[in-house]
Amino acid sequence: MAEGLPIIRIKEVTKRFGQTVTAVDDVSLDIREGEFFALLGPSGCGKTTLLRMIAGFETPSEGQILIDGQDMSKVPPNRRPINMVFQSYAVFPHMTVADNVGYGLKVTNVPKAEIRERAEEALELVKLGGLGGRKPDQLSGGQRQRVALARALVKRPKVLLLDEPLSALDAKLREAMQLELVRLQHAVGITFVIVTHDQNEALSMANRIAVMEHGKVRQLAPPSELYEFPNCRFVADFIGKMNLFEGRVAGVSGEEVLVEVQGLGRFSLPGEGEASGEVGIAVRPEKVRLRREKPDEDMVAVHGKVSEVAYYGGSSFVYVTDDTGRTISVNQQNEARTAEPGVTIGDELWCAWKPRDSLLLRA
Repeated sequence: MAEGLPIIRIKEVTKRFGQTVTAVDDVSLDIREGEFFALLGPSGCGKTTLLRMIAGFETPSEGQILIDGQDMSKVPPNRRPINMVFQSYAVFPHMTVADNVGYGLKVTNVPKAEIRERAEEALELVKLGGLGGRKPDQLSGGQRQRVALARALVKRPKVLLLDEPLSALDAKLREAMQLELVRLQHAVGITFVIVTHDQNEALSMANRIAVMEHGKVRQLAPPSELYEFPNCRFVADFIGKMNLFEGRVAGVSGEEVLVEVQGLGRFSLPGEGEASGEVGIAVRPEKVRLRREKPDEDMVAVHGKVSEVAYYGGSSFVYVTDDTGRTISVNQQNEARTAEPGVTIGDELWCAWKPRDSLLLRA
Protein backbone atom coordinates (compact mmCIF):
# COMPACT_ATOMS: atom_id res chain seq x y z
CA MET A 1 0.00 0.00 0.00
CA ALA A 2 1.34 3.42 -0.95
CA GLU A 3 2.39 5.52 2.04
CA GLY A 4 -0.29 7.89 3.21
CA LEU A 5 -3.24 5.96 1.76
CA PRO A 6 -5.97 4.77 4.14
CA ILE A 7 -6.06 1.07 5.03
CA ILE A 8 -9.88 1.17 4.82
CA ARG A 9 -11.84 3.39 2.45
CA ILE A 10 -15.64 3.50 2.73
CA LYS A 11 -17.19 5.24 -0.26
CA GLU A 12 -20.88 6.28 -0.29
CA VAL A 13 -21.96 3.07 1.45
CA THR A 14 -25.65 2.45 2.12
CA LYS A 15 -27.21 -0.65 3.65
CA ARG A 16 -30.95 -1.31 3.48
CA PHE A 17 -32.90 -4.14 5.07
CA GLY A 18 -36.12 -4.62 3.14
CA GLN A 19 -37.97 -1.60 1.77
CA THR A 20 -38.26 0.44 4.95
CA VAL A 21 -35.06 0.14 7.03
CA THR A 22 -31.91 2.07 6.06
CA ALA A 23 -29.31 0.98 8.61
CA VAL A 24 -26.37 2.83 7.01
CA ASP A 25 -27.09 5.91 4.94
CA ASP A 26 -24.52 7.15 2.39
CA VAL A 27 -21.44 6.91 4.64
CA SER A 28 -18.02 7.91 3.33
CA LEU A 29 -14.92 7.85 5.53
CA ASP A 30 -11.29 6.76 5.54
CA ILE A 31 -9.54 4.81 8.29
CA ARG A 32 -5.80 5.29 8.38
CA GLU A 33 -3.18 2.61 8.66
CA GLY A 34 -2.07 2.06 12.25
CA GLU A 35 -4.77 4.12 13.96
CA PHE A 36 -7.26 3.22 16.68
CA PHE A 37 -10.61 4.19 15.15
CA ALA A 38 -13.99 4.15 16.91
CA LEU A 39 -17.53 3.94 15.54
CA LEU A 40 -19.65 5.46 18.30
CA GLY A 41 -23.37 5.95 18.68
CA PRO A 42 -26.56 4.80 20.38
CA SER A 43 -28.21 1.45 19.72
CA GLY A 44 -29.65 1.25 16.20
CA CYS A 45 -27.43 3.99 14.73
CA GLY A 46 -25.82 1.65 12.16
CA LYS A 47 -22.34 1.29 13.65
CA THR A 48 -22.41 -2.52 13.98
CA THR A 49 -23.89 -2.92 10.49
CA LEU A 50 -21.04 -0.81 9.10
CA LEU A 51 -18.48 -2.94 10.96
CA ARG A 52 -20.10 -6.13 9.64
CA MET A 53 -19.87 -4.77 6.08
CA ILE A 54 -16.14 -4.13 6.59
CA ALA A 55 -15.83 -7.72 7.87
CA GLY A 56 -17.84 -9.10 4.94
CA PHE A 57 -20.75 -10.47 6.98
CA GLU A 58 -23.10 -7.96 5.32
CA THR A 59 -23.08 -6.68 1.74
CA PRO A 60 -23.59 -2.97 0.97
CA SER A 61 -26.78 -2.11 -0.92
CA GLU A 62 -24.84 0.72 -2.55
CA GLY A 63 -21.29 2.00 -2.44
CA GLN A 64 -17.85 0.47 -2.14
CA ILE A 65 -15.50 -0.71 0.61
CA LEU A 66 -11.78 -0.98 -0.09
CA ILE A 67 -9.25 -2.58 2.26
CA ASP A 68 -5.57 -2.06 1.53
CA GLY A 69 -6.55 -0.64 -1.85
CA GLN A 70 -8.59 -3.69 -2.91
CA ASP A 71 -12.33 -3.60 -3.62
CA MET A 72 -13.99 -6.01 -1.18
CA SER A 73 -17.26 -6.48 -3.09
CA LYS A 74 -16.37 -10.01 -4.23
CA VAL A 75 -14.04 -10.98 -1.37
CA PRO A 76 -15.55 -13.34 1.26
CA PRO A 77 -14.91 -12.73 4.98
CA ASN A 78 -12.25 -15.45 5.31
CA ARG A 79 -10.23 -13.93 2.46
CA ARG A 80 -10.12 -10.40 3.85
CA PRO A 81 -6.94 -9.13 5.63
CA ILE A 82 -8.90 -8.63 8.85
CA ASN A 83 -9.96 -10.46 11.96
CA MET A 84 -12.78 -9.77 14.39
CA VAL A 85 -13.32 -9.97 18.14
CA PHE A 86 -16.98 -10.38 19.07
CA GLN A 87 -18.85 -9.16 22.13
CA SER A 88 -19.37 -12.75 23.32
CA TYR A 89 -15.64 -13.72 22.88
CA ALA A 90 -16.83 -17.06 21.36
CA VAL A 91 -13.96 -19.13 22.78
CA PHE A 92 -14.33 -22.91 22.51
CA PRO A 93 -14.93 -24.29 26.04
CA HIS A 94 -13.64 -27.80 25.24
CA MET A 95 -10.27 -26.57 23.94
CA THR A 96 -7.26 -25.38 25.89
CA VAL A 97 -6.30 -21.72 25.70
CA ALA A 98 -3.43 -22.53 23.33
CA ASP A 99 -5.69 -24.59 21.05
CA ASN A 100 -8.25 -21.77 21.01
CA VAL A 101 -5.59 -19.28 19.97
CA GLY A 102 -4.12 -21.57 17.31
CA TYR A 103 -7.43 -22.78 15.87
CA GLY A 104 -7.52 -20.30 13.00
CA LEU A 105 -4.05 -21.37 11.93
CA LYS A 106 -4.92 -25.06 12.22
CA VAL A 107 -7.87 -24.84 9.82
CA THR A 108 -5.62 -23.17 7.24
CA ASN A 109 -3.11 -26.05 7.48
CA VAL A 110 -0.25 -24.14 9.12
CA PRO A 111 2.39 -26.63 10.40
CA LYS A 112 1.96 -27.68 14.05
CA ALA A 113 5.33 -26.33 15.19
CA GLU A 114 4.55 -22.92 13.71
CA ILE A 115 1.07 -22.92 15.29
CA ARG A 116 2.58 -23.64 18.71
CA GLU A 117 5.22 -20.91 18.33
CA ARG A 118 2.79 -18.25 17.06
CA ALA A 119 0.18 -19.10 19.70
CA GLU A 120 2.80 -18.69 22.44
CA GLU A 121 3.85 -15.35 20.96
CA ALA A 122 0.25 -14.15 20.84
CA LEU A 123 -0.39 -15.22 24.44
CA GLU A 124 2.73 -13.38 25.61
CA LEU A 125 1.51 -10.31 23.75
CA VAL A 126 -1.77 -10.28 25.71
CA LYS A 127 0.01 -11.14 28.99
CA LEU A 128 -1.27 -14.72 29.20
CA GLY A 129 2.09 -16.43 28.82
CA GLY A 130 2.18 -19.78 30.65
CA LEU A 131 -1.61 -20.22 30.64
CA GLY A 132 -1.88 -22.05 27.32
CA GLY A 133 -2.72 -25.36 28.99
CA ARG A 134 -5.77 -24.07 30.86
CA LYS A 135 -9.40 -24.37 29.79
CA PRO A 136 -11.48 -21.18 29.34
CA ASP A 137 -13.62 -21.97 32.41
CA GLN A 138 -10.44 -21.70 34.52
CA LEU A 139 -9.99 -18.07 33.45
CA SER A 140 -11.56 -14.79 34.53
CA GLY A 141 -13.73 -12.74 32.18
CA GLY A 142 -10.85 -10.41 31.44
CA GLN A 143 -8.54 -13.32 30.67
CA ARG A 144 -11.08 -14.89 28.30
CA GLN A 145 -11.27 -11.54 26.53
CA ARG A 146 -7.49 -11.66 26.12
CA VAL A 147 -7.75 -15.19 24.67
CA ALA A 148 -10.17 -13.86 22.05
CA LEU A 149 -7.74 -11.03 21.27
CA ALA A 150 -4.79 -13.43 20.99
CA ARG A 151 -6.78 -15.69 18.65
CA ALA A 152 -7.55 -12.71 16.42
CA LEU A 153 -3.97 -11.40 16.44
CA VAL A 154 -2.28 -14.76 15.83
CA LYS A 155 -3.25 -14.60 12.13
CA ARG A 156 -1.47 -11.25 11.84
CA PRO A 157 -4.30 -9.31 10.21
CA LYS A 158 -3.85 -5.82 8.82
CA VAL A 159 -7.04 -4.70 10.58
CA LEU A 160 -8.59 -5.88 13.85
CA LEU A 161 -12.34 -5.26 14.24
CA LEU A 162 -13.77 -5.15 17.76
CA ASP A 163 -17.54 -5.33 18.25
CA GLU A 164 -18.43 -4.02 21.75
CA PRO A 165 -15.53 -6.12 23.13
CA LEU A 166 -15.69 -4.87 26.73
CA SER A 167 -19.42 -4.66 27.35
CA ALA A 168 -19.58 -7.93 29.31
CA LEU A 169 -16.92 -6.84 31.82
CA ASP A 170 -17.49 -5.08 35.13
CA ALA A 171 -16.67 -1.36 35.33
CA LYS A 172 -13.19 -1.63 36.92
CA LEU A 173 -12.04 -4.44 34.63
CA ARG A 174 -13.47 -2.61 31.61
CA GLU A 175 -11.37 0.43 32.47
CA ALA A 176 -8.24 -1.71 32.85
CA MET A 177 -8.91 -3.43 29.52
CA GLN A 178 -9.29 -0.07 27.78
CA LEU A 179 -5.71 0.77 28.73
CA GLU A 180 -4.64 -2.74 27.78
CA LEU A 181 -6.17 -2.47 24.31
CA VAL A 182 -4.37 0.82 23.69
CA ARG A 183 -1.07 -0.74 24.82
CA LEU A 184 -1.71 -3.76 22.62
CA GLN A 185 -2.54 -1.63 19.58
CA HIS A 186 0.70 0.31 20.01
CA ALA A 187 2.64 -2.95 20.43
CA VAL A 188 1.34 -4.66 17.28
CA GLY A 189 1.03 -1.47 15.20
CA ILE A 190 -2.02 -2.59 13.23
CA THR A 191 -5.29 -0.76 12.67
CA PHE A 192 -7.96 -1.29 15.33
CA VAL A 193 -11.60 -0.43 14.58
CA ILE A 194 -13.90 -0.61 17.60
CA VAL A 195 -17.69 -0.34 17.75
CA THR A 196 -19.04 1.00 21.03
CA HIS A 197 -21.99 2.89 22.50
CA ASP A 198 -19.83 3.95 25.46
CA GLN A 199 -18.58 7.50 24.92
CA ASN A 200 -15.93 7.25 27.65
CA GLU A 201 -14.58 4.06 26.08
CA ALA A 202 -14.22 5.75 22.70
CA LEU A 203 -12.75 8.96 24.12
CA SER A 204 -10.12 7.11 26.15
CA MET A 205 -8.92 4.76 23.41
CA ALA A 206 -9.43 6.11 19.90
CA ASN A 207 -7.29 8.44 17.79
CA ARG A 208 -10.42 9.43 15.85
CA ILE A 209 -14.11 8.83 16.40
CA ALA A 210 -17.03 8.73 13.96
CA VAL A 211 -20.25 9.60 15.81
CA MET A 212 -23.27 8.02 14.11
CA GLU A 213 -27.00 8.71 14.30
CA HIS A 214 -29.75 7.17 12.17
CA GLY A 215 -27.23 5.57 9.81
CA LYS A 216 -25.26 8.77 9.15
CA VAL A 217 -21.92 10.04 10.42
CA ARG A 218 -22.69 13.27 12.29
CA GLN A 219 -19.08 14.16 13.09
CA LEU A 220 -15.66 12.59 12.53
CA ALA A 221 -12.85 14.02 14.63
CA PRO A 222 -10.23 13.32 17.34
CA PRO A 223 -11.65 12.87 20.86
CA SER A 224 -10.69 16.32 22.18
CA GLU A 225 -12.25 18.06 19.17
CA LEU A 226 -15.48 16.08 19.52
CA TYR A 227 -15.70 16.93 23.19
CA GLU A 228 -14.79 20.62 23.04
CA PHE A 229 -16.20 21.49 19.59
CA PRO A 230 -19.21 19.31 18.74
CA ASN A 231 -20.77 20.40 15.44
CA CYS A 232 -24.45 19.81 16.29
CA ARG A 233 -26.87 19.32 19.17
CA PHE A 234 -26.83 15.53 18.86
CA VAL A 235 -23.04 15.22 19.19
CA ALA A 236 -22.93 17.85 21.95
CA ASP A 237 -25.53 15.96 23.96
CA PHE A 238 -24.21 12.46 23.23
CA ILE A 239 -20.52 13.08 24.01
CA GLY A 240 -20.23 13.63 27.74
CA LYS A 241 -22.63 15.71 29.80
CA MET A 242 -23.81 19.03 28.39
CA ASN A 243 -26.06 21.91 29.39
CA LEU A 244 -28.12 22.88 26.34
CA PHE A 245 -30.16 26.09 26.06
CA GLU A 246 -32.35 27.31 23.26
CA GLY A 247 -31.73 30.88 22.14
CA ARG A 248 -31.72 33.20 19.17
CA VAL A 249 -29.14 35.26 17.33
CA ALA A 250 -29.49 38.99 18.02
CA GLY A 251 -26.62 40.09 15.77
CA VAL A 252 -23.24 39.20 14.24
CA SER A 253 -20.06 41.27 14.34
CA GLY A 254 -16.98 39.78 12.70
CA GLU A 255 -16.27 36.47 14.44
CA GLU A 256 -18.57 37.25 17.38
CA VAL A 257 -22.26 36.36 17.62
CA LEU A 258 -24.61 38.16 19.97
CA VAL A 259 -27.13 35.67 21.34
CA GLU A 260 -30.14 36.00 23.62
CA VAL A 261 -31.29 33.21 25.93
CA GLN A 262 -34.29 33.44 28.23
CA GLY A 263 -33.10 33.82 31.81
CA LEU A 264 -29.47 34.31 30.76
CA GLY A 265 -29.82 37.61 28.91
CA ARG A 266 -27.63 38.68 25.99
CA PHE A 267 -23.96 37.83 25.55
CA SER A 268 -21.41 37.44 22.78
CA LEU A 269 -19.55 34.27 21.95
CA PRO A 270 -17.26 33.07 19.15
CA GLY A 271 -19.08 32.08 15.98
CA GLU A 272 -20.22 33.09 12.55
CA GLY A 273 -23.08 32.65 10.10
CA GLU A 274 -26.54 34.12 9.76
CA ALA A 275 -27.38 37.26 11.76
CA SER A 276 -30.71 35.83 12.90
CA GLY A 277 -32.46 32.57 13.66
CA GLU A 278 -32.86 30.02 16.42
CA VAL A 279 -29.67 28.45 17.84
CA GLY A 280 -28.53 26.13 20.58
CA ILE A 281 -26.16 27.32 23.29
CA ALA A 282 -24.14 24.63 25.05
CA VAL A 283 -21.75 24.64 28.01
CA ARG A 284 -20.01 21.72 29.70
CA PRO A 285 -20.73 21.17 33.42
CA GLU A 286 -17.04 21.49 34.31
CA LYS A 287 -16.95 24.99 32.79
CA VAL A 288 -19.67 26.19 35.18
CA ARG A 289 -18.81 27.58 38.61
CA LEU A 290 -21.06 27.86 41.67
CA ARG A 291 -21.18 31.19 43.48
CA ARG A 292 -22.92 32.33 46.65
CA GLU A 293 -22.83 35.95 45.47
CA LYS A 294 -23.93 37.34 42.10
CA PRO A 295 -21.00 37.02 39.63
CA ASP A 296 -19.36 39.87 37.73
CA GLU A 297 -21.12 41.34 34.69
CA ASP A 298 -18.63 39.71 32.29
CA MET A 299 -19.92 36.23 33.25
CA VAL A 300 -23.01 34.43 32.01
CA ALA A 301 -25.02 33.80 35.15
CA VAL A 302 -28.28 32.21 36.27
CA HIS A 303 -29.74 31.99 39.77
CA GLY A 304 -31.47 28.93 41.19
CA LYS A 305 -31.79 26.36 43.95
CA VAL A 306 -29.84 23.13 44.32
CA SER A 307 -32.29 20.35 43.45
CA GLU A 308 -29.95 17.35 43.55
CA VAL A 309 -26.35 16.45 44.43
CA ALA A 310 -24.74 13.27 43.03
CA TYR A 311 -21.48 12.33 44.80
CA TYR A 312 -18.83 10.42 42.80
CA GLY A 313 -15.85 10.56 45.14
CA GLY A 314 -13.41 12.83 43.34
CA SER A 315 -16.20 15.05 42.07
CA SER A 316 -19.89 15.77 42.51
CA PHE A 317 -22.57 16.71 40.03
CA VAL A 318 -24.68 19.53 41.42
CA TYR A 319 -28.02 20.21 39.74
CA VAL A 320 -29.40 23.73 40.06
CA THR A 321 -32.99 24.53 39.00
CA ASP A 322 -33.84 28.13 38.08
CA ASP A 323 -37.17 29.98 38.29
CA THR A 324 -38.27 28.68 34.86
CA GLY A 325 -37.82 25.03 35.91
CA ARG A 326 -34.68 24.62 33.79
CA THR A 327 -31.94 22.53 35.44
CA ILE A 328 -28.22 23.25 35.02
CA SER A 329 -25.63 20.60 35.90
CA VAL A 330 -22.31 21.61 37.45
CA ASN A 331 -19.30 19.33 37.86
CA GLN A 332 -17.65 20.34 41.12
CA GLN A 333 -14.30 18.86 42.13
CA ASN A 334 -14.12 17.64 45.73
CA GLU A 335 -10.71 19.11 46.45
CA ALA A 336 -10.93 19.31 50.25
CA ARG A 337 -10.63 16.12 52.30
CA THR A 338 -13.89 16.29 54.19
CA ALA A 339 -17.08 14.30 54.63
CA GLU A 340 -19.13 17.49 54.66
CA PRO A 341 -20.77 18.35 51.31
CA GLY A 342 -19.88 21.72 49.81
CA VAL A 343 -23.51 22.39 48.90
CA THR A 344 -26.80 20.86 49.96
CA ILE A 345 -30.25 20.53 48.42
CA GLY A 346 -32.17 23.78 48.79
CA ASP A 347 -29.12 26.07 48.72
CA GLU A 348 -29.65 29.20 46.61
CA LEU A 349 -26.68 29.68 44.30
CA TRP A 350 -25.52 31.33 41.11
CA CYS A 351 -24.25 29.25 38.19
CA ALA A 352 -21.68 31.24 36.20
CA TRP A 353 -19.35 30.72 33.27
CA LYS A 354 -17.30 32.71 30.79
CA PRO A 355 -19.09 33.49 27.49
CA ARG A 356 -16.21 32.00 25.48
CA ASP A 357 -16.82 28.64 27.18
CA SER A 358 -20.23 28.47 25.48
CA LEU A 359 -20.74 26.75 22.14
CA LEU A 360 -22.99 28.04 19.37
CA LEU A 361 -24.91 25.19 17.71
CA ARG A 362 -26.89 25.95 14.57
CA ALA A 363 -27.80 22.33 13.77
